[in-house]
Amino acid sequence: MKTILTASLGAAALVSAPAMAVSGGKLGTLARGVYVCELPGDAASSRGVNVPEASFQVTNASTYWSEKGSGTYLRTGDNVVITSGPKKGERYDVQSERFLRKLDKDGNETGLRCIKLGSTRD
Repeated sequence: MKTILTASLGAAALVSAPAMAVSGGKLGTLARGVYVCELPGDAASSRGVNVPEASFQVTNASTYWSEKGSGTYLRTGDNVVITSGPKKGERYDVQSERFLRKLDKDGNETGLRCIKLGSTRD
């Protein structure tokens, strides 16, 4: 009987405990809309170099669409990891709600930046 009571109390504690954030920060999503990706331009131009194959659209919650297909992503704090689809394994750092910076496999920033187009109310 003591074992059943102990197990019941343990289960009750788990059910009533608040959800803990995963390592890396609070769970979240990106703003819906089109993210156009580009590399920095040269010193003679302030314009970036468009990289259309890297661009994507956040369609709802944690789903994205690109020219090669759709998939899902996970946002924790300022980190975004593409978890399925043609961009699986790509990682980004959220610089602001409209600006992402692609990371390499070691977590270092690359030159690629993705900017959300459209209204700030999206």
